[in-house]
Amino acid sequence: MENKTKLYLLTGFLGAGKTTFLTNVLEDLTGKKVAVIMNEFGKVGIDGTLIQKDGMELVEINRGSIFCSCLQLSFVSALVEMADRDMEYVFVESSGLADPSNIGEFLEAVKAAKGDVYDYSGAICIVDGANFLDQVEDIDTVERQLKFCHLVILSKVDLIDEEKLNKVKDKIREINPKVDIVESINGQIDYDFLDKDLLEEGWLGVEDTTNTPENRPKTLILTYEGETTKEKLTQFIDTIKKDCYRVKGFFQLEDGWNQVDVVGNRVDYKPTDKGEENSQLVIISKIGPQIIRPIFNTWEEIVGEKMTLR
Repeated sequence: MENKTKLYLLTGFLGAGKTTFLTNVLEDLTGKKVAVIMNEFGKVGIDGTLIQKDGMELVEINRGSIFCSCLQLSFVSALVEMADRDMEYVFVESSGLADPSNIGEFLEAVKAAKGDVYDYSGAICIVDGANFLDQVEDIDTVERQLKFCHLVILSKVDLIDEEKLNKVKDKIREINPKVDIVESINGQIDYDFLDKDLLEEGWLGVEDTTNTPENRPKTLILTYEGETTKEKLTQFIDTIKKDCYRVKGFFQLEDGWNQVDVVGNRVDYKPTDKGEENSQLVIISKIGPQIIRPIFNTWEEIVGEKMTLR
């Protein structure tokens, strides 16, 4: 029988470092036939533009979680289609708010449609060392992702002290006692997991996902045609971020185009040569549509020039 495609699921809460990790894995697999199925809550595929590389297939599935019934068909179709392309590896980067408890159902559906084409090699969960202890208290998804994973990559360990690191590890082991924990700085680890059997401990069965069309978070896209200053944009973000799970995008500032990334209280800017027509931010709201008015009011107060929100 011909070799099966190794299929990895990548989970982790918003901003934990999934795309950074995936970019590094892809570098490690240069010369291999690799595909990525990328799932974003935002309607604009921000991350897809960051990881494209030669010889890679990329499919983006936006507007929700692939584990929700609202996108179930899109996800199965993408996996079936990839099976025809003779890939060596397929990585599924799920949305940060995805609950992957029902991954088994999808694998069964693909098997029914295409036969035994995938070697499901495990779920890798990226845990944000700096923000995890707050997130796990507030957000069910963080615990579900950990419960159904086979390897934990603990990111941003350079931002925390040893005491906090030990607390984070204790909490992870409380949720998933069997899982291996690997520490990572800037997405860098030893990628020997590609040669390991992550499922040797057996894998946790199929449960219903908590992702439903009803609890899908409100995602907004702010578009701005002008240029503003980093100071004003930071002031705007600082005011709204407490009501956001995540803010990210590309913005034209006084020093040129910047990639903007907001996780928890941290606002990061990275210069980029990815020139866009207009500046855009994807905003994932914690408070549903109630965030719309504060966004408009804050923008008017700080920047004062026309933007659109959809």
